[in-house]
This record gives sequence, structure tokens and C-alpha cells, in this order.
Amino acid sequence: MSEVGPVALVLSGGGARGAYEVGVLSYLYGEFVRQRGGVVPPVDIVCGTSVGAINACYLAAHMADPVSGVKRLADLWTAMQFEQVLRFNVRQAMRLPQVLRGGGDHDAGIFDVQPMVDLVTREVSWKMLGRAVRRGLLRAVSVSATEIATGRTTLFVDTAPDVPLPELFNPRVVVRREIVGPQHALASAAIPLIFPPVRVGSQLYCDGGLRQNTPIAPAVRMGARKILIVGLSKEVRGLAVPEALAGGPKPPTGATFLLGKVLNAFLLDHVQADVDLLQRINQLLADGSTVYGPEFIERMSQRALDRGGQPYRTIESLVIRPSQDIGRLAGQHVRRGRFSGSLVARALMTMLDSGLTDESDLASYLLFDGAFARKLIDLGRADAEAMRDKLLPFFADPARR
Repeated sequence: MSEVGPVALVLSGGGARGAYEVGVLSYLYGEFVRQRGGVVPPVDIVCGTSVGAINACYLAAHMADPVSGVKRLADLWTAMQFEQVLRFNVRQAMRLPQVLRGGGDHDAGIFDVQPMVDLVTREVSWKMLGRAVRRGLLRAVSVSATEIATGRTTLFVDTAPDVPLPELFNPRVVVRREIVGPQHALASAAIPLIFPPVRVGSQLYCDGGLRQNTPIAPAVRMGARKILIVGLSKEVRGLAVPEALAGGPKPPTGATFLLGKVLNAFLLDHVQADVDLLQRINQLLADGSTVYGPEFIERMSQRALDRGGQPYRTIESLVIRPSQDIGRLAGQHVRRGRFSGSLVARALMTMLDSGLTDESDLASYLLFDGAFARKLIDLGRADAEAMRDKLLPFFADPARR
């Protein structure tokens, strides 16, 4: 552990957009390591939701050698073909009415995800993940999922022997100590309706991003003093009207367009709110120390402990997120005929592309395609490299365990 305290990496969700996270990791565990004279960035806690849970588990399993592990992860994404992840054929098309109205097979989703199950089970070394935690290469791995019966967020947490479970969440969050396995990652990644829910024990779970897409809270409650967050949507501030809609007769209302925006709201738009809250608390502590003296934080922490809470502390955060609109990149990829899936899959992607704007948000969640993944990996690598001057001080303390 670094002298300043545990460092956490938080990976958020967004289906096929997860290739962007791999690009960020490729820079951190590639060129950035070389720029630091071979010193690997210290990470003590890994938290993931949805596709971020799958990427997080893969990284955690390779903590003994993350440089080669991340290179292998990038190779997996760029070699990916749609049919290796999802299956959609005439049988799935015939089942659509049943999926939409419910009943019958309660585990049904639009896609047959058995290829994804096989891929995640085979390619992530789950034994190595458990070994990394047991040996203290990581303090903890946390995977977020949503319990369907209650709507509560469930955190499946695997911790090193001397690390307690995170506590003091609100009643809508349940923490379960588990040896994290493929069922937890797949449950976290099960986007409702599109993918079937996943059973863990006696309960069914779906995408953790519905309530906790950027799992910052588990990192905070496990003692992180620095948190690096990878988001999957371009930051948008203000009320600017997208160029594609400027001057148009009316905003788009197509079902695929609206569903894409709904998924964005559920799965992508939490990053800035979480970071803003962290920054407000940091500023409050700084202002209090300025006004009331250096003992302010200590006295506030004692008060929190007296009522059963956690002590206050300043937490440094850094966010890396796309500099380009991934929905727009997805639309370009589909319209230019770059998608290499089967005839049925290509027809599906064309249908999911609303054609009403330059964006194709819904398709961007499902474009499990090597060429598209390569484009997002290159973008993630470039965006991370553009933040080199912030990453260097963030990981400035090389002292380890």
C-alpha cells in the first residue's frame, strides 16, 4: 500500500463501450509504466459495475503481472466477433413477443448470452483472482449488481484476510462477502431486457449500473484515499443543443433513439454527480480547516465516530472519460459497413441505429466487434495519455507494501 493510503480503480458500465476502459488500462500498464521507469501504478482496490466488472475482474486476476495481463485483455477485445459474445437468430427473433410481455421463461432476454458466459468463464482466470486477493496483491475486489426482487444494490466483495467488509451503506445497499466468480461479473453486466438476468444463489440479479454505475461508494468505504475513475460517456456541460438537432423540425422520438437515451441515463450519467459530491466534501473539509483550524477534521471525525459513522478524510479523485461521443462513433461504424457480424446481426445493428441523428447510442452497447473495439481502445489510450501530467502526481508515491 502507498504511504498516502489505498488507491482504488473504479470501472463503470456500458456494454461494448467497455473497450474504452481497456484503452485506458493499456496506457496505464503500457507506456505510462515505461514513462515511470518500469514502476507499475499502485492499485489496491478494484471496483467494477456491468462491463466494468468484467474488465475489473480480468485485471484483478493479473495483478501479479498487470502489464502482460492488460495486453492480453486488449487482444481479446480486438479479436472479438459479435457471435462470440451474443447470439441472435431466428429463434431469438421468434421469442421477442414472449420477452416483451413476460411469462414463460423468466430468464429470457432478447439475446442468447451463452457465448458471453463461455467467454467470461474461460478467459478470466478466476483462481488467479482469488489468489491475488488471498496473497494481498489487492486489498479488495468489488462487483455491483442489482437484486431484481427488491431493487437493492448488492455488492459482492472479496477482501484480503485482514481487510474488513465495507460498512455504513444506506438500507438500499447489501454487502455480501463472496469469492468473486463468473456468475457475479455476468450478473453485474446483465442489462435488463437486452440480456437475461443471472441467478446467484437463490436470487436473480441484473445490471449493477441501474443504481450504482460508478461504484465509488465501495471504494470510499474500504478506505481509499485516491480514486481513479474511468467513465464511458463524454462529459457534457451546459444546455447546448446537439448539432444534429439544431434547426430541425422536432426532436427525434423513435423507439431505438429513446431507448438508447434511457440506457445512457441509467448506465452512463452518474460519473460527474459522484465526483462532484466527493469534491464538495473535500472543499467543505478544506474550508472548515481554514476557518476553525487544523483540528476541524479531527473533531468532525470524532463526532461521526460517536454516532457510529466513519471518520472524515480528504479523498483525491481523477476521472478519465471519452473525448469523443461513443454513440456517434458507433453510428459511423454501422453506417459505413464496418461491422463484421453475421447477416442477421448486421440487420439488427442497422435496426438499432435510429438514423435520426449522428448518434447510435443503443447500438453502441451491443457493438461487440473487434474493429469497433480497436477504435475505442485507441481513443481510451489517447485520452489517458492526454492526462499524463495529472496521472504522474496522482501515482507519485511509488512506495508499496
